[in-house]
Amino acid sequence: MEWTTNYSTIPEDFWKGRVDDVNDKDSYRWHQSVERIDLTTDISNLLKTGEQGFCIIGFSCDKGVENNLGRVGTAMGPFSIRKELANLPDNFSAVARIFDGGNIHCLDGNLDASQKALAEIVDKLLRNGLTPVVLGGGHEIAFGHYNGIVSYLDNSTNGVCNNLGIINFDAHFDMRPYTNGASSGTMFRQIADKCKDENREFAYLPVGIQRYGNTKSLFNIADELGVKYLLAKDIYEANWGVISRLIDEFLYKKEHIYLTICSDVFSSAFAPGVSAPQPFGLHPEITLRIIKHIIQSGKLLSFDIAEVSPRFDEDNHTAKLASILIYGMINTILNDDK
Repeated sequence: MEWTTNYSTIPEDFWKGRVDDVNDKDSYRWHQSVERIDLTTDISNLLKTGEQGFCIIGFSCDKGVENNLGRVGTAMGPFSIRKELANLPDNFSAVARIFDGGNIHCLDGNLDASQKALAEIVDKLLRNGLTPVVLGGGHEIAFGHYNGIVSYLDNSTNGVCNNLGIINFDAHFDMRPYTNGASSGTMFRQIADKCKDENREFAYLPVGIQRYGNTKSLFNIADELGVKYLLAKDIYEANWGVISRLIDEFLYKKEHIYLTICSDVFSSAFAPGVSAPQPFGLHPEITLRIIKHIIQSGKLLSFDIAEVSPRFDEDNHTAKLASILIYGMINTILNDDK
C-alpha cells in the first residue's frame, strides 16, 4: 500500500482566527503565516537559502490506544492542537517558515500502514531540510516517527546509523510485549527489538516515569536493556543539577535526538484531556525548561506531541498546553527565545 492512500492535505479554510491587521506582519498570528503544502508533490525547492522550515504533520490515529485498552479520542488531537496554534502570535525571526503538510489517517484499523506512511513522510521532510512537527494521535506515533528518522539517517550515511538517541517525556515506559499486536504501550519495546535485529544501539531516555504507572516487569525490562530514566517524583527545580547531568550524559553520547512527548506526563491539572490522566504528573514549567535544555544542545532532529484527546479536554487545556510547548520549542530552535 502506498503511503498516499493514508494521506490527506489540510483543508484550505482550516487555518483561521483573529486578525488584528492584514498589512502589518508584526501583528500576524499563526493562521496568517502557516503555508499549506501537498506532500505528494515535489517539495525540494520550498526553502530559500538561509530559511529554516518546520512542517506540521497530523497523525490522526488512536488504534494503538484502542489496542492498549485506553480511552480513545486522540485521533482528533491534531485538529484540536492546530486550532490552539492558530491564534498564537507569529513573532518568529524572519528566516522561519511554518508549513502544514496535512494528516495521516488510520484506515480500516490498519495501524501498521499508518505508521509506515508516517515514516515515509518524516523521511521526506528531513531529506528536504524541514523539521517535522508531528501531532498525535496516540503515542503509537513514535514507532512510525522513529522509523522515518532512521531511514533518513541511514540514507545520509550510507550505512546503519548509530548516533540517534530517543528522549521520551512520558509517565510510562511503553515497553510492553507485543505478541498480541502493537499498541500505544509497545513502541519502545518494538524499537529495542528492531535495534537488536539491525545491530544498532538502543539509546532511550524516558523522563517523567511514574512508579504507580508501570509494573515491576517493565522496570526490570528497562534495567535489562540498560535504560536510565527520570522518575516524575525526582523532577523539581531544586533537583535541577541531577536532572541536567543525566540529560547531558545522554546528549553527549549521541549526535541526533528524537524528542517525543506523551501528554500524560503532565499533571491532570494541566492536561486533563489524555487517555491516562496523571494527578501527580509533571508541572509544565520545569518540563519546558528540560526540553529547552535539550534543544540548546543543537542535536534535536525531530519532535512530536501525542495523546491529546479532545473528547476529555475540558476548555481545551491539554491542546493549549501542547500548542504553547510547540511555540516554545520552535522559538528555542530559532534562538528567538526571550
